[in-house]
Amino acid sequence: MQSPLDAYSQIVVGVAAELTGKVASLRVPRRSSGRGGGESMGSAVVFTSDGFLLTNAHVVGDAQSGTASFGDGTSVPFSTVGADPLSDLAVLRAAGPTPPPANLGEADELVVGQLVVAVGNPLGLAGSVTAGVVSALGRSLPTRSGSAARLVEDVIQTDAALNPGNSGGALADSQARVVGINTAVAGVGLGLAVPVNATSRKIISTLMQHGRVRRAYLGLVSAPAPLPAQQQERWGRTSGLRVVEVVPGGPAARAGLRAGDLLLTAAGQPVEKAQDLQRLMFDEAIGRPLAITVFRNGALVDVIAEPSELVAA
Repeated sequence: MQSPLDAYSQIVVGVAAELTGKVASLRVPRRSSGRGGGESMGSAVVFTSDGFLLTNAHVVGDAQSGTASFGDGTSVPFSTVGADPLSDLAVLRAAGPTPPPANLGEADELVVGQLVVAVGNPLGLAGSVTAGVVSALGRSLPTRSGSAARLVEDVIQTDAALNPGNSGGALADSQARVVGINTAVAGVGLGLAVPVNATSRKIISTLMQHGRVRRAYLGLVSAPAPLPAQQQERWGRTSGLRVVEVVPGGPAARAGLRAGDLLLTAAGQPVEKAQDLQRLMFDEAIGRPLAITVFRNGALVDVIAEPSELVAA
């Protein structure tokens, strides 16, 4: 009989075999105020048969081009189609042949404890593969681009270690479906990935068509949290979205939202996870009143926020 360890190993080996050749190593030129410019390294995932690649916005920065190298030794130039700092996603287009595309999965089907495999290509010759489990879902990642604060919402936390150069690589499930794009190291033994779901698919499609995403911005960090028993009965659900941090001077702060507030609804829709709020933050919400109901100090409080447009640094 096959041992559980052997079965686990076979899954990881199978995912690595399926995805390693489809994850590119990126060499991205960097502008510098000092002498010389240098370059940064990262990874990217081929996700269409006509040469589109998916990576992190922070990997490409403001670069308009670079080089993508694959495990078979081939290298092709790429151009930056578009980048969205708020989701930390960017779409590239290869000017040459690429391997067959990876299959995109559905991050909303992930559960805590599920096996995931991180695949990167930091050197362009051999893939970097690590395995672990989903350790948390729906986290927010505060980050910074230039002088502007960013909040990457609804990220996946995993203990699949991320090696240098793995940003922009694939986070895959046991069937080698890409459920996330690795974005950051959260601490010793912890990594974060941008989920592949309906919201990110809309972002990717918009980048491919228009090169940018007009995003509404609230300015808060949040995390899922349980509702008090009485509110569970009232709203017919068990969780809301806890405000962990409010960006000073942002739309949420101006509306009177506070750290500790428990978001219940936004625009009349239930809010239980970061994605519920994130899916509202597109161009149609910019400058328009957004009704939000929160639970604060034992009472329901209604506020009106007016999301602003996220301006690139």
